[in-house]
Amino acid sequence: MTSKSLMTLVAVWLAVTGAETALGQDAEEVPMTFFITSEPIGDGGNLGGLAGADAHCQRLASAVGAGDHTWRAYLSMQARPGRPAINARDRIGDGPWYHQIRRPDRPIVKSELHGDTLVEAQRGSNLFKLYALTEKGEIINGVGDPLPMQHDMLTGSRTDGRAFTEGPDRTCNNWTSSDEGTAQVGHSDRVGNGNTSWNSAHATTGCSQADFATWGGIGLFYCFAVD
Repeated sequence: MTSKSLMTLVAVWLAVTGAETALGQDAEEVPMTFFITSEPIGDGGNLGGLAGADAHCQRLASAVGAGDHTWRAYLSMQARPGRPAINARDRIGDGPWYHQIRRPDRPIVKSELHGDTLVEAQRGSNLFKLYALTEKGEIINGVGDPLPMQHDMLTGSRTDGRAFTEGPDRTCNNWTSSDEGTAQVGHSDRVGNGNTSWNSAHATTGCSQADFATWGGIGLFYCFAVD
């Protein structure tokens, strides 16, 4: 190999490794703007309404140094007399969102979250098990993992991120009940119930902690930073 060729190879190697280093540095500096709650509120579907759920997100984020963001729970509320529905998708800002622990160089892109078009629905969200982590960077137990399975995520939402407009209660009385009602949940590992949905896989049979456990959940939910 000539000295010129060797110098060319060295230059290419430095360029590549320099780019990788820069990417790594950029990735480390990306703030966490998405996580799954590492613990439930603990009263079944009674989250204290949206305000209580948002406060839970904020508290957990603050505990790991991400409290400078404003956090919102990804939860819908159904319409009630004198109160319009609230859609989870409208509560979470514009993104993009990152989890800083794993692959922070790849965001969870908003246009891919809900499958609003046929192409997006066929492609699917890039929110998968290795991205759907707690604020502590922990993977949620899903299908095939050691018990207890915890992949059910409270959302009260349809796959497009909007509230249900017809049929039974899917929000545990708008997140104030640990008794009557049901909760629509998604699967954080996107496995089960045939539709691989992170936000709308099935409804629970009730709103208590015990009801959640029978389906593979403990009352966890998604949190997104809106700023």
